[in-house]
Amino acid sequence: MTSAESVAQCPAVFFAAPASGQGKTTVTAGIARMLKSQGKVVRVFKTGPDYLDPQILEQASGHPVDQLDLWMAGDAYCRQRLYEAACEADIILIEGAMGIFDGEPSSADLAVRFGLPMVIVMDVKGMAQTAAAIIKGIAEFRDDVDVVGMIANGCASARHRELIEGALPESIELMATVARDPELALPERHLGLVQAAEIRDELEARFEAGAKVLLASGLMEKLEQLPPVAFYAPEPSDTPSFPPLLAGVTVGIARDEAFSFIYQANVDALTSLGASVTYFSPIHDSALPECDALWFPGGYPELYGARLAGNQGIREAIQTFFSNDKPILAECGGLLYCLETLTDYDDVSYEMLGLLPGHGSMRGRRGCQGMQTARFPEGDVRAHAHHRSVSEGTPEPVAFGQRQRHPAPGEAIFREKRLSASYLHLFFPNNPAAVAGLFLP
Repeated sequence: MTSAESVAQCPAVFFAAPASGQGKTTVTAGIARMLKSQGKVVRVFKTGPDYLDPQILEQASGHPVDQLDLWMAGDAYCRQRLYEAACEADIILIEGAMGIFDGEPSSADLAVRFGLPMVIVMDVKGMAQTAAAIIKGIAEFRDDVDVVGMIANGCASARHRELIEGALPESIELMATVARDPELALPERHLGLVQAAEIRDELEARFEAGAKVLLASGLMEKLEQLPPVAFYAPEPSDTPSFPPLLAGVTVGIARDEAFSFIYQANVDALTSLGASVTYFSPIHDSALPECDALWFPGGYPELYGARLAGNQGIREAIQTFFSNDKPILAECGGLLYCLETLTDYDDVSYEMLGLLPGHGSMRGRRGCQGMQTARFPEGDVRAHAHHRSVSEGTPEPVAFGQRQRHPAPGEAIFREKRLSASYLHLFFPNNPAAVAGLFLP
């Protein structure tokens, strides 16, 4: 029997869409800001392995945003995060990924697992009653999915709204409409949304504008009428253990404009393992902080090649750190930084750290992405890949990632002295002991 202490009640909404590019993040951020401006304590989550959307949603809501993914993070992790949020929030918002039924597990799978009502965000440009037909099809595609409403993005007029609303099934409410307005849309670049820190003031204006539109639509009252969802804490035996394997170890984390793809869950995992963390900037700092291990996460080093190459002080400090056989983890953009050179989209090459033989170069819009398990000698860690670059002239890998649903080898994993480098972005809480092994001096 479940104890009262392990159940928390809180209204919650899962925002999904028929496809990517429908405006989920714009709408979710606007709703988060609307709720915050009305004095509500709102907690927001993002489905899947995403770094950029959570930055946007964190600024909109004023609170950290965790990623929820049943494959990468696991049921118990997702359950724990939702339970903790329900203990303190007035309402929980979850933004889905891709189309509602895309992926294994999909946004729909996550919503069903935790009993979350779904609101479909859809760009209705060029359609009216057909939009209602698509929503009806989504709602009836699986009998375990609870679609309670729709938000029509890009709605042209009051008449446009009437046509959509009149065609919707009685069980699905048109909860709000958002006009097509460039002042509301969020700016993008080649890997997705622009990082929040780069355009903070511009985002503030867009959040406020979106919040006003949504408040005027009557959405606040409709959200307040939602019944609470019961969130249950996981059994202690289902949650990963974090023995103090990194007690006394300080991990230096690269964090600046070039390196920012950092799960807060990963930082929390390091501290739960007993580590202290400190941050430094390969762009701005001339020396490393006092630390025993380094972590270079992903990001956009290709946009800052000249500044990274020109910071001779930090480059020499990192090269010395590497020569002294100290542990370094480099993920994706961090891997590129550790190579000999990096060639950007303008075909300009810059000298990088040279810790690992090889040369990185950017390519066009097509890229590599997908879930994989990183097969480190220290143990398996679930991860994902998302990059638009290639690396050539690299040494023989010590292992390859294992793809989630395909037998072909995944991303190469390199090991040079104590440097572990790969295109894979790791999710540390999946295997804390293996991660600790990557950072142990």
